[in-house]
Amino acid sequence: MAGRAQPSGPAACGGAPGLLPLLLLLLSAAAIIPRGDGQNLVTEDVTVVEGDVATISCRVKNSDDSVIQLLNPNRQTIYFRDFRPLKDSRFQLVNFSNSELRVSLTNVSISDEGRYFCQLYTDPPQEIYTTITVLVPPRNLVIDIQKEIAVEGEEIELNCTAMASRPATTIRWFKGNKELTGKSEVEQWSDMYTVTSQLLLKVGREDDGVPVICLVDHPAVKDLQTQRYLEVMYKPQVRVSQNYPVQGLTREGEPLELTCAAFGKPQPTDMRWLRVDDEMPQHVVVSGSNLLISNLNKTDNGTYRCEASNAVGKSHADYMLFVYDTTATTEPAVHGFTQLPNSAEELDYGDLSGTAVPLNASTEALPTVQLSNASLAFRPDSRAGEEGAIRSVDHAVVGGVVAVVVFAMLCLLIILGRYFARHKGTYFTHEAKGADDAADADTAIINAEGGQNNSEEKKEYFI
Repeated sequence: MAGRAQPSGPAACGGAPGLLPLLLLLLSAAAIIPRGDGQNLVTEDVTVVEGDVATISCRVKNSDDSVIQLLNPNRQTIYFRDFRPLKDSRFQLVNFSNSELRVSLTNVSISDEGRYFCQLYTDPPQEIYTTITVLVPPRNLVIDIQKEIAVEGEEIELNCTAMASRPATTIRWFKGNKELTGKSEVEQWSDMYTVTSQLLLKVGREDDGVPVICLVDHPAVKDLQTQRYLEVMYKPQVRVSQNYPVQGLTREGEPLELTCAAFGKPQPTDMRWLRVDDEMPQHVVVSGSNLLISNLNKTDNGTYRCEASNAVGKSHADYMLFVYDTTATTEPAVHGFTQLPNSAEELDYGDLSGTAVPLNASTEALPTVQLSNASLAFRPDSRAGEEGAIRSVDHAVVGGVVAVVVFAMLCLLIILGRYFARHKGTYFTHEAKGADDAADADTAIINAEGGQNNSEEKKEYFI
């Protein structure tokens, strides 16, 4: 019909199936040029976690109403202005104007990774690209422990595996709040990475019940970790406590009560009292973990030991008893016990609160002494300091005498050396002149110059 307006643009092709995609392809091919400075186009790279939403933005500076379109890595048109030729419903238009084309991509997968192109139909056409990077967090995080139950002093192996991540994860180890160092290996499967970290750990009794944590550092996930609790078996730790007397001296005629406590894993099953280097007095009563002496006397002096054992080993603690006479009034500074370690390792687990008692009482009445695992010995008394000072004075006197003698001997040697140096030489006499070629001693005497006739000449006169 005359005068009827004809549609233009993409709508004009609505009645011709297949013409619109062909038209878009031709327009796209005409606009493709090598990437330049992109003077009017602005975009940013996108990093997105797998399964999340990525947003691609093509913005135009100083827009002159030119056409904007977005292409995928295969150069297929995703959006031409506000029209979506690509049959992928995950792409949705977020914003369209003369200065921006913004598109969202939902449920991103690794196959969506690559370069996406923004094109601007100007004269000449312009193009710029943005890169989508897809991050994949670890699928699973597992700790594998070599031994479920370890014995103190053993070295155990733990392995933590982070599977199917992109990029490769970084694994960190912690024991409680302390960070440890492991050894990691990375395996690549297609576009995914599996990381395994190995930790070698020597355990002690203090590690029982402590968590070992495997923590993952990855840009796609935060605070991803797993943990295992250590179970460590250890031999008993023994403590001896004095129930009576609570304070003061252990005097003759008074009672003494001691209690032994032992803790271990498993709990100690055998506990006994004994007297070190001597037999237990007959009047001593032992009942389980308690030891009772109802009437102390000086024959009870000695070291009493409490031993406890379990499936791991045996430990003991010693109590050193010194009985005062009934007239003693000086009280010791500290009352207590001596607990000796069975090995060097036990020094780390002992009670460091104990101190030694000054042994300044008479030899007939000595105080009860307590020593910790760390101290082991005793604190010397004041007499030991005095004796040490006397010894140091004696040593100084002896050293001074020795120094004088050595100096005198050196002076004598120097004088003798100078004397012999001044009298050095060879001396000749005329007493045997002419006897050098004699066959024997008699002939030498006869052949001597002048023989007996010169005897007068050879006389020596002393004035």
